[in-house]
Amino acid sequence: MKKMQIFEPAMCCPTGLCGVGVNPELMRISTILNTLKKNGINIDRYNLTNTPQEFVNNKLVNNCLKEKGVESLPIIVLNDEIVITGRYPTNDEFVKLLNIPKIYIGVKPNLMNAKIKKTRGCSCSGGDC
Repeated sequence: MKKMQIFEPAMCCPTGLCGVGVNPELMRISTILNTLKKNGINIDRYNLTNTPQEFVNNKLVNNCLKEKGVESLPIIVLNDEIVITGRYPTNDEFVKLLNIPKIYIGVKPNLMNAKIKKTRGCSCSGGDC
């Protein structure tokens, strides 16, 4: 299983969803991470305020911050490789990076495009009972 870590800028709480003005992007990320967790996918999320030692311990993140500064946050690490800096992954990127079905992030399949086998009202083959 792929290991993803999100290193975020300093926020007042671990998710950034506190106070009166909630950032919609942080709401989206929290929702996706909760949905992934329900599907057995755990992503480590580190906030510079609450877990600064994680930023020091991770040499990739530490070097990125030294070179590019805090503007590079959030930093997304996948299997010990930085894959995104300065923003969160899109929904599609989560799916591609983690190699998971879209339903794992809460996207329901589009049933309107699914081919439905037509019958004459019963479950018999070809409607002949």
